Amino acid sequence: MQSLQPTQGVSLRKVFPDGRIYGGHDIRISSCCADPYGCRLGDLFVAVESPDLDGHDFVLEAVRRGAKAILAERQLPVDAPICIVPDSREAYGRLCQTLAGHPSQQLRTIGVSGTNGKTTTSMLIASVLKAAKQRTGVLNTIAYHDGSECAPATRTTPGASELAYWMSRMRSAGCVNAVLEVSSQALAQKRTAGVELDAAVLTNVRRDHLDFHGNVFNYRQAKARLFEHLKPHGFAVVNADDAASKFLLRRLDCPVLTVGMRMPAELTASVVERYACEQTILLSAGNETAAVQTRMFGDHHVYNCLAAAAVGLVLGLDLNTVARGLESLDHVPGRLEPIVCGQPFGVYVDYARTPDTLAVSLRTLRQVTSGRVICVFGADADGDPSQRPLLGRVVERSADLGIITGDNPRWEPPLEIAHDIIDGYRRPAKAHVLPNRSEAIRWALGEAKPDDAVLIAGKGDQGIQVVGDEEQCFDDYEVARKWLYEVGAQIDYEQEPRRVIPLNREVQFAN
Repeated sequence: MQSLQPTQGVSLRKVFPDGRIYGGHDIRISSCCADPYGCRLGDLFVAVESPDLDGHDFVLEAVRRGAKAILAERQLPVDAPICIVPDSREAYGRLCQTLAGHPSQQLRTIGVSGTNGKTTTSMLIASVLKAAKQRTGVLNTIAYHDGSECAPATRTTPGASELAYWMSRMRSAGCVNAVLEVSSQALAQKRTAGVELDAAVLTNVRRDHLDFHGNVFNYRQAKARLFEHLKPHGFAVVNADDAASKFLLRRLDCPVLTVGMRMPAELTASVVERYACEQTILLSAGNETAAVQTRMFGDHHVYNCLAAAAVGLVLGLDLNTVARGLESLDHVPGRLEPIVCGQPFGVYVDYARTPDTLAVSLRTLRQVTSGRVICVFGADADGDPSQRPLLGRVVERSADLGIITGDNPRWEPPLEIAHDIIDGYRRPAKAHVLPNRSEAIRWALGEAKPDDAVLIAGKGDQGIQVVGDEEQCFDDYEVARKWLYEVGAQIDYEQEPRRVIPLNREVQFAN
């Protein structure tokens, strides 16, 4: 939990004018905490309720550790001033932003949500703004970057305190812009409360995280909350080709820029040519057009480019600058990331872990592969169990060879997970099962023939595998690369400099 301490105290009566304060006329605080065991002397303890525990049950522990006052949803038997609000979770987010000095009010803040493409779109937006020489901070699934320094991400969208902390760092580092990847869980849990957006981007809305949201309606409602964060002059970017996203248009009371490849939209794109690891697209905005050569391929990436381009244009950049920014991002770690070691077949590491994203990745590879498409995949034990047979169905339909393996088995027997996946196969005998992920990757690579493509799906850039309670170091990219070297594949930097992916895979962010 990051400490947020302004030079002057914050008045709870001013921040929450409708709140009821007991134990005094006002409560002034300079720091807050939602973890009762992390409270320090002088903190305001915010009692937040979650499915696992209720912070209201731990107020005495928080006071014992030094909390000077309590923010809660109901009156509590505690010898400390207390402020009662209707929603302490939302209040916590707002308070964190207030203690940090409302950084989103000093930054041009762009929020990106959607089922697929959030991470890549956030990095493309940062790259576009970098092309305009604007210092930009980024918080996404891969890393947190304040415009100067970078740290590995702990989750897609940080908790309220950490989010405010990083946005404050962006402001201090001289950033003009902040790009935030916003998950549906973060919106539902109101981690972004108090964040004000200049732009809200919705890439698409599919079926995901139903284990968390319960049903598709709740999931879509959570996504729609992104637009509630818009500033009075803020605008929305919506995919006109996505039926679920278009449904939200009727609810939006703000300027909207639509993007698409098929339906009428203000900003459109078409594919001029496409090869493995490269494609050229043509952006069209009114009477203006610009060609974009990108090392990332597939229709899904065209939509990512459209969303990023829309943000750049509405923020006042010209189309050529936007195109230059899109071209300068040559890869995103773990997003259909190619491994080129001189082998005569394609190898790609991808984060795809839902039926929809897996289908998109397999379809994309099919478009640029003359041989077979081989897929190594599994299911996280912590994910939605109803997705498992759907994963199997997708791979049976879209791949020539599917190898079911362990993802993050945690405490669940890997063969039980594999059995659930096989339930989606029409012909179960087609399924190959190798629970050991390293063995599965190596076996798939050994089966590949010239002009085939091997997709290693589910983990992307993640460097761990969770077995039981233990996080073990495991990197799909490194396992595959090591095997390719062991069998004698050689990288020829002189002959194919454009196709070789740097081994350090450093994340590119705007500075």
